[in-house]
Amino acid sequence: MPTRDRLLAALVAVMWGCNFLAIHATVEHFPPLFAGALRFAVIAVPTMLLVPRPAVPARWLIGYGLGFGTLQFAFLFVGLDLGMPTGLASLVLQASAPFTVLLGAILLRERVTGRQVAGILLAVAGMSAIAWHRAEHAALLPVVLTLLGALSWAVGNLCSRKALSTARHPERVNPLHVTLWMSVVPPLPMFALSLLAEGPGAQWESLATLGTAGGWTGLAGLGYVVLIGTIAGSGIWTTLMRRNPAGVVAPFSLLVPVVGMTMAFLVLDERPATVEILAGVVVVCGVLLGSLQRVRRSSTTVAPPVSTASSSASQEKPDNQRSAATPR
Repeated sequence: MPTRDRLLAALVAVMWGCNFLAIHATVEHFPPLFAGALRFAVIAVPTMLLVPRPAVPARWLIGYGLGFGTLQFAFLFVGLDLGMPTGLASLVLQASAPFTVLLGAILLRERVTGRQVAGILLAVAGMSAIAWHRAEHAALLPVVLTLLGALSWAVGNLCSRKALSTARHPERVNPLHVTLWMSVVPPLPMFALSLLAEGPGAQWESLATLGTAGGWTGLAGLGYVVLIGTIAGSGIWTTLMRRNPAGVVAPFSLLVPVVGMTMAFLVLDERPATVEILAGVVVVCGVLLGSLQRVRRSSTTVAPPVSTASSSASQEKPDNQRSAATPR
Protein backbone atom coordinates (compact mmCIF):
# COMPACT_ATOMS: atom_id res chain seq x y z
CA MET A 1 0.00 0.00 0.00
CA PRO A 2 1.26 3.51 -0.76
CA THR A 3 1.64 5.94 2.14
CA ARG A 4 -1.52 7.80 1.12
CA ASP A 5 -3.63 4.67 1.46
CA ARG A 6 -2.06 3.77 4.81
CA LEU A 7 -2.97 7.22 6.16
CA LEU A 8 -6.52 6.89 4.83
CA ALA A 9 -6.87 3.46 6.44
CA ALA A 10 -5.67 4.90 9.77
CA LEU A 11 -8.18 7.76 9.45
CA VAL A 12 -11.01 5.27 8.94
CA ALA A 13 -9.83 3.44 12.08
CA VAL A 14 -10.21 6.68 14.06
CA MET A 15 -13.67 7.32 12.56
CA TRP A 16 -14.85 3.81 13.37
CA GLY A 17 -13.27 3.84 16.84
CA CYS A 18 -15.30 6.95 17.75
CA ASN A 19 -18.31 5.36 16.06
CA PHE A 20 -18.75 3.02 19.03
CA LEU A 21 -19.45 5.98 21.31
CA ALA A 22 -22.05 7.20 18.84
CA ILE A 23 -23.66 3.74 18.69
CA HIS A 24 -23.70 3.64 22.49
CA ALA A 25 -25.57 6.96 22.57
CA THR A 26 -27.98 5.79 19.86
CA VAL A 27 -29.02 2.49 21.46
CA GLU A 28 -29.44 4.25 24.81
CA HIS A 29 -32.52 5.89 23.29
CA PHE A 30 -33.67 3.80 20.32
CA PRO A 31 -34.37 0.04 20.35
CA PRO A 32 -31.23 -1.53 18.78
CA LEU A 33 -32.76 -3.12 15.67
CA PHE A 34 -34.95 -0.07 15.06
CA ALA A 35 -31.84 2.12 15.41
CA GLY A 36 -30.15 0.02 12.74
CA ALA A 37 -33.13 0.39 10.41
CA LEU A 38 -33.19 4.17 10.92
CA ARG A 39 -29.44 4.40 10.40
CA PHE A 40 -29.68 2.98 6.89
CA ALA A 41 -33.12 4.36 5.98
CA VAL A 42 -31.94 7.98 6.20
CA ILE A 43 -29.22 7.10 3.69
CA ALA A 44 -31.28 4.82 1.45
CA VAL A 45 -34.08 7.27 0.59
CA PRO A 46 -31.93 10.12 -0.80
CA THR A 47 -29.63 7.56 -2.42
CA MET A 48 -32.43 6.03 -4.47
CA LEU A 49 -33.65 9.50 -5.50
CA LEU A 50 -30.36 11.25 -6.24
CA VAL A 51 -27.54 8.74 -6.79
CA PRO A 52 -27.34 6.62 -9.97
CA ARG A 53 -27.12 2.91 -9.26
CA PRO A 54 -23.55 1.69 -9.78
CA ALA A 55 -23.04 -0.77 -12.63
CA VAL A 56 -21.98 -3.69 -10.45
CA PRO A 57 -23.53 -7.18 -10.22
CA ALA A 58 -26.65 -7.03 -8.06
CA ARG A 59 -25.83 -10.23 -6.16
CA TRP A 60 -22.57 -8.78 -4.81
CA LEU A 61 -24.22 -5.46 -3.95
CA ILE A 62 -26.96 -7.29 -2.05
CA GLY A 63 -24.36 -9.49 -0.35
CA TYR A 64 -22.45 -6.37 0.68
CA GLY A 65 -25.61 -4.84 2.12
CA LEU A 66 -26.66 -7.99 3.98
CA GLY A 67 -23.17 -8.72 5.36
CA PHE A 68 -21.72 -5.30 6.14
CA GLY A 69 -25.03 -3.57 6.76
CA THR A 70 -27.81 -5.81 8.00
CA LEU A 71 -26.10 -8.62 9.88
CA GLN A 72 -23.05 -6.79 11.24
CA PHE A 73 -25.04 -3.98 12.83
CA ALA A 74 -27.96 -6.12 13.92
CA PHE A 75 -25.57 -8.34 15.90
CA LEU A 76 -23.52 -5.38 17.16
CA PHE A 77 -26.44 -3.17 18.21
CA VAL A 78 -28.20 -6.01 20.02
CA GLY A 79 -24.94 -7.05 21.69
CA LEU A 80 -24.37 -3.51 22.99
CA ASP A 81 -27.98 -3.29 24.15
CA LEU A 82 -27.53 -6.56 26.09
CA GLY A 83 -24.57 -5.17 28.01
CA MET A 84 -21.47 -5.52 25.82
CA PRO A 85 -19.00 -2.87 27.08
CA THR A 86 -18.31 -0.26 24.39
CA GLY A 87 -14.53 -0.61 24.52
CA LEU A 88 -14.64 -4.39 24.48
CA ALA A 89 -17.09 -4.33 21.56
CA SER A 90 -14.67 -2.20 19.53
CA LEU A 91 -12.05 -4.87 20.19
CA VAL A 92 -14.05 -8.05 19.55
CA LEU A 93 -15.56 -6.72 16.33
CA GLN A 94 -12.07 -6.45 14.85
CA ALA A 95 -11.97 -10.21 14.56
CA SER A 96 -13.25 -9.26 11.09
CA ALA A 97 -9.61 -8.73 10.07
CA PRO A 98 -8.44 -12.36 10.42
CA PHE A 99 -11.86 -13.49 9.16
CA THR A 100 -11.36 -11.34 6.03
CA VAL A 101 -7.84 -12.62 5.41
CA LEU A 102 -8.99 -16.23 5.84
CA LEU A 103 -12.02 -15.84 3.58
CA GLY A 104 -9.95 -13.88 1.04
CA ALA A 105 -7.42 -16.71 0.85
CA ILE A 106 -10.11 -19.40 0.57
CA LEU A 107 -12.66 -17.70 -1.68
CA LEU A 108 -10.62 -15.16 -3.67
CA ARG A 109 -7.36 -17.16 -3.69
CA GLU A 110 -5.38 -14.20 -2.43
CA ARG A 111 -1.88 -15.13 -1.35
CA VAL A 112 -1.05 -14.40 2.28
CA THR A 113 2.66 -13.61 2.76
CA GLY A 114 4.71 -14.65 5.76
CA ARG A 115 5.07 -11.02 6.81
CA GLN A 116 1.30 -10.57 6.75
CA VAL A 117 0.79 -13.73 8.78
CA ALA A 118 3.35 -12.59 11.38
CA GLY A 119 1.81 -9.13 11.65
CA ILE A 120 -1.74 -10.43 11.93
CA LEU A 121 -0.76 -13.05 14.50
CA LEU A 122 1.00 -10.36 16.56
CA ALA A 123 -2.04 -8.08 16.35
CA VAL A 124 -4.44 -10.91 17.16
CA ALA A 125 -2.25 -11.87 20.14
CA GLY A 126 -2.55 -8.34 21.49
CA MET A 127 -6.28 -8.33 20.82
CA SER A 128 -6.66 -11.71 22.53
CA ALA A 129 -4.80 -10.46 25.60
CA ILE A 130 -7.22 -7.55 25.93
CA ALA A 131 -10.22 -9.82 25.35
CA TRP A 132 -8.98 -12.28 27.98
CA HIS A 133 -8.55 -9.48 30.49
CA ARG A 134 -11.95 -7.95 29.75
CA ALA A 135 -13.99 -11.13 29.25
CA GLU A 136 -14.96 -11.24 32.91
CA HIS A 137 -16.86 -7.97 32.44
CA ALA A 138 -19.10 -9.23 29.61
CA ALA A 139 -21.63 -12.05 29.47
CA LEU A 140 -21.09 -14.78 26.89
CA LEU A 141 -24.08 -13.94 24.64
CA PRO A 142 -23.04 -10.31 23.88
CA VAL A 143 -19.53 -11.50 23.03
CA VAL A 144 -20.88 -14.19 20.68
CA LEU A 145 -23.18 -11.67 18.98
CA THR A 146 -20.30 -9.28 18.45
CA LEU A 147 -18.16 -12.06 16.97
CA LEU A 148 -20.99 -12.90 14.57
CA GLY A 149 -21.02 -9.22 13.63
CA ALA A 150 -17.29 -9.47 12.89
CA LEU A 151 -17.84 -12.47 10.63
CA SER A 152 -20.63 -10.59 8.83
CA TRP A 153 -18.29 -7.63 8.31
CA ALA A 154 -15.71 -9.93 6.70
CA VAL A 155 -18.33 -11.33 4.32
CA GLY A 156 -19.35 -7.79 3.44
CA ASN A 157 -15.71 -6.86 2.78
CA LEU A 158 -15.33 -9.62 0.23
CA CYS A 159 -18.69 -8.92 -1.41
CA SER A 160 -17.78 -5.25 -1.87
CA ARG A 161 -14.47 -6.26 -3.40
CA LYS A 162 -16.16 -8.70 -5.77
CA ALA A 163 -18.78 -6.10 -6.70
CA LEU A 164 -16.04 -3.69 -7.78
CA SER A 165 -13.73 -6.22 -9.41
CA THR A 166 -16.46 -7.95 -11.45
CA ALA A 167 -18.08 -4.78 -12.78
CA ARG A 168 -18.16 -4.54 -16.57
CA HIS A 169 -16.20 -1.28 -16.45
CA PRO A 170 -14.55 -1.15 -12.98
CA GLU A 171 -12.75 2.11 -13.72
CA ARG A 172 -16.12 3.87 -14.14
CA VAL A 173 -17.60 2.66 -10.85
CA ASN A 174 -17.63 5.19 -8.00
CA PRO A 175 -16.92 3.28 -4.75
CA LEU A 176 -18.91 5.83 -2.75
CA HIS A 177 -21.96 5.08 -4.90
CA VAL A 178 -21.49 1.38 -4.08
CA THR A 179 -21.42 2.22 -0.37
CA LEU A 180 -24.53 4.37 -0.64
CA TRP A 181 -26.46 1.74 -2.58
CA MET A 182 -25.35 -0.92 -0.11
CA SER A 183 -27.40 1.08 2.41
CA VAL A 184 -30.57 0.44 0.40
CA VAL A 185 -30.50 -3.25 1.43
CA PRO A 186 -30.63 -3.19 5.28
CA PRO A 187 -33.64 -0.97 6.22
CA LEU A 188 -36.49 -3.36 5.34
CA PRO A 189 -35.04 -6.55 6.88
CA MET A 190 -33.90 -4.67 10.00
CA PHE A 191 -37.27 -2.96 10.38
CA ALA A 192 -39.02 -6.33 10.04
CA LEU A 193 -36.72 -7.84 12.68
CA SER A 194 -37.45 -4.85 14.94
CA LEU A 195 -41.21 -5.32 14.57
CA LEU A 196 -40.91 -8.98 15.52
CA ALA A 197 -38.39 -8.64 18.36
CA GLU A 198 -39.03 -5.16 19.78
CA GLY A 199 -42.60 -4.35 18.80
CA PRO A 200 -44.19 -1.18 17.37
CA GLY A 201 -44.74 0.24 20.86
CA ALA A 202 -41.01 0.54 21.57
CA GLN A 203 -40.44 2.05 18.14
CA TRP A 204 -43.10 4.70 18.61
CA GLU A 205 -41.99 5.58 22.13
CA SER A 206 -38.44 6.28 20.91
CA LEU A 207 -39.80 8.61 18.22
CA ALA A 208 -42.28 10.34 20.51
CA THR A 209 -39.55 11.24 23.04
CA LEU A 210 -37.07 12.78 20.59
CA GLY A 211 -37.54 16.17 22.24
CA THR A 212 -36.00 15.00 25.51
CA ALA A 213 -32.32 15.25 26.44
CA GLY A 214 -31.89 11.54 25.77
CA GLY A 215 -33.62 11.93 22.42
CA TRP A 216 -31.27 14.70 21.28
CA THR A 217 -28.27 12.63 22.38
CA GLY A 218 -29.60 9.64 20.47
CA LEU A 219 -30.14 11.77 17.36
CA ALA A 220 -26.61 13.16 17.62
CA GLY A 221 -25.22 9.63 17.86
CA LEU A 222 -27.34 8.53 14.91
CA GLY A 223 -26.10 11.51 12.87
CA TYR A 224 -22.47 10.60 13.54
CA VAL A 225 -23.05 6.95 12.67
CA VAL A 226 -24.71 7.93 9.38
CA LEU A 227 -22.45 10.76 8.18
CA ILE A 228 -19.05 9.75 9.55
CA GLY A 229 -19.24 6.04 10.31
CA THR A 230 -21.18 5.01 7.21
CA ILE A 231 -20.83 7.54 4.39
CA ALA A 232 -17.31 8.85 5.04
CA GLY A 233 -15.71 5.83 6.73
CA SER A 234 -17.27 3.11 4.61
CA GLY A 235 -16.76 5.10 1.41
CA ILE A 236 -13.02 5.44 2.05
CA TRP A 237 -12.79 1.79 3.16
CA THR A 238 -14.50 0.57 -0.01
CA THR A 239 -12.08 2.61 -2.11
CA LEU A 240 -9.12 1.08 -0.29
CA MET A 241 -10.54 -2.43 -0.76
CA ARG A 242 -10.79 -1.70 -4.48
CA ARG A 243 -7.21 -0.47 -4.82
CA ASN A 244 -5.53 -3.09 -2.63
CA PRO A 245 -5.89 -6.79 -1.75
CA ALA A 246 -8.35 -7.45 1.07
CA GLY A 247 -5.64 -9.05 3.21
CA VAL A 248 -3.56 -5.86 3.12
CA VAL A 249 -6.36 -3.44 3.98
CA ALA A 250 -8.17 -5.54 6.59
CA PRO A 251 -5.42 -5.49 9.29
CA PHE A 252 -5.87 -1.73 9.69
CA SER A 253 -9.24 -2.42 11.28
CA LEU A 254 -7.26 -3.75 14.27
CA LEU A 255 -6.45 -0.11 15.10
CA VAL A 256 -10.14 0.53 15.79
CA PRO A 257 -10.18 -1.01 19.31
CA VAL A 258 -7.21 1.15 20.33
CA VAL A 259 -9.25 4.25 19.44
CA GLY A 260 -12.49 2.77 20.76
CA MET A 261 -11.08 1.77 24.15
CA THR A 262 -9.31 5.12 24.53
CA MET A 263 -12.50 7.06 23.80
CA ALA A 264 -14.52 4.78 26.09
CA PHE A 265 -12.00 5.59 28.84
CA LEU A 266 -12.19 9.34 28.21
CA VAL A 267 -15.96 9.65 27.73
CA LEU A 268 -17.57 6.67 29.48
CA ASP A 269 -14.95 6.17 32.19
CA GLU A 270 -14.25 2.59 31.08
CA ARG A 271 -10.76 2.35 32.52
CA PRO A 272 -8.30 -0.02 30.78
CA ALA A 273 -5.72 -1.81 32.87
CA THR A 274 -1.98 -1.64 32.18
CA VAL A 275 -2.06 -5.01 30.41
CA GLU A 276 -4.74 -3.65 28.05
CA ILE A 277 -2.65 -0.59 27.18
CA LEU A 278 0.41 -2.75 26.52
CA ALA A 279 -1.64 -5.14 24.44
CA GLY A 280 -2.98 -2.19 22.44
CA VAL A 281 0.61 -1.25 21.59
CA VAL A 282 1.15 -4.81 20.40
CA VAL A 283 -1.90 -4.48 18.16
CA VAL A 284 -0.49 -1.33 16.55
CA CYS A 285 2.89 -3.00 15.99
CA GLY A 286 1.19 -6.00 14.40
CA VAL A 287 -0.77 -3.81 12.01
CA LEU A 288 2.37 -1.95 10.96
CA LEU A 289 4.32 -5.19 10.48
CA GLY A 290 1.55 -6.66 8.36
CA SER A 291 1.07 -3.60 6.16
CA LEU A 292 4.47 -1.97 5.64
CA GLN A 293 6.81 -3.35 3.03
CA ARG A 294 10.46 -3.03 2.10
CA VAL A 295 11.38 -0.87 -0.88
CA ARG A 296 13.07 -3.07 -3.46
CA ARG A 297 15.57 -1.35 -5.73
CA SER A 298 16.74 -2.71 -9.03
CA SER A 299 20.40 -2.47 -10.02
CA THR A 300 19.45 -0.51 -13.14
CA THR A 301 16.24 1.33 -12.24
CA VAL A 302 14.52 2.56 -9.14
CA ALA A 303 10.99 1.18 -8.95
CA PRO A 304 8.19 2.61 -6.82
CA PRO A 305 7.31 0.63 -3.71
CA VAL A 306 5.04 -2.30 -4.50
CA SER A 307 2.95 -4.16 -1.93
CA THR A 308 4.21 -7.72 -1.68
CA ALA A 309 0.65 -8.94 -1.30
CA SER A 310 -0.50 -6.95 -4.32
CA SER A 311 2.29 -8.16 -6.56
CA SER A 312 1.71 -11.79 -5.66
CA ALA A 313 -2.10 -11.88 -5.74
CA SER A 314 -2.85 -13.70 -8.95
CA GLN A 315 -6.48 -12.62 -9.00
CA GLU A 316 -5.83 -8.86 -9.06
CA LYS A 317 -6.92 -6.72 -11.99
CA PRO A 318 -4.21 -4.71 -13.77
CA ASP A 319 -5.82 -1.45 -12.66
CA ASN A 320 -5.83 -2.67 -9.06
CA GLN A 321 -2.14 -3.49 -9.21
CA ARG A 322 -1.27 -0.06 -10.60
CA SER A 323 -3.32 1.61 -7.91
CA ALA A 324 -1.58 -0.27 -5.11
CA ALA A 325 1.85 0.54 -6.47
CA THR A 326 1.62 4.14 -7.57
CA PRO A 327 -0.27 6.94 -5.79
CA ARG A 328 -2.68 8.83 -8.04
